[in-house]
Amino acid sequence: MGVRATLRRYHIWLGWLVAIPFLFWTVSGLVMVAKPIEEVRGTNLIAEPKPLTVDPRFVVPDTAGLPVSAMALEARAGGPLWKLSFDDGKSRLADPMTGRLLPPIGAADAAREVMSRYTGKASVADVSRVATDSPPIELRRAMDGWRVRLDDDTHFYVDAGSGEIIARRTSWWRIYDFMWGLHIMDLQGRTDTNNPWVVSFGMLSLLMVLLALILLPLTIRRKNDNGNGTGSRAKPS
Repeated sequence: MGVRATLRRYHIWLGWLVAIPFLFWTVSGLVMVAKPIEEVRGTNLIAEPKPLTVDPRFVVPDTAGLPVSAMALEARAGGPLWKLSFDDGKSRLADPMTGRLLPPIGAADAAREVMSRYTGKASVADVSRVATDSPPIELRRAMDGWRVRLDDDTHFYVDAGSGEIIARRTSWWRIYDFMWGLHIMDLQGRTDTNNPWVVSFGMLSLLMVLLALILLPLTIRRKNDNGNGTGSRAKPS
């Protein structure tokens, strides 16, 4: 068997081997570019906070003995509140009139925070607690807070300590996220772009392309040789 025939056989078998990953990469890529990324992320669904109105009677919280790393007056659904950020990454709200720390917000408060800035037409379907030790895969981070689900299946995540809307997930975002996991061949975590599956199939795909580049001039040369009459001829009867 000649070199060209051997390389051609390898190329065909590699083609069959990487056909499914090629299909996954193509389909997932097409789906991910089907809509503008701003629409996927739902960036237009939440309006900017309303301008703050500072009352001269506001009291700065007493942070003595607290591991406070930052403090700012921020707008919330019920009006301005102090947001205290701690060294461990957690946050708490404080009453601007008394300076006292407020308890973490509840389900009704989380829904009110979302709907006070929501620009769409859907309404709240339910509010559920998000466990710190088992956040949903679409959130990608640990959070002590609430998931506000609207009746169009858009999800908003609200931190219980700060009252901030920290994430929004549209139904198309979840489709996009699944396709991203398929694209990088990590459907479980959807974050590992260096896993053995995608690396292995990527290397096999590269090898198939290199074989095609080697085969192309060999095939063209053979056709030219046959066209010039230098190829094999049938024996006379």
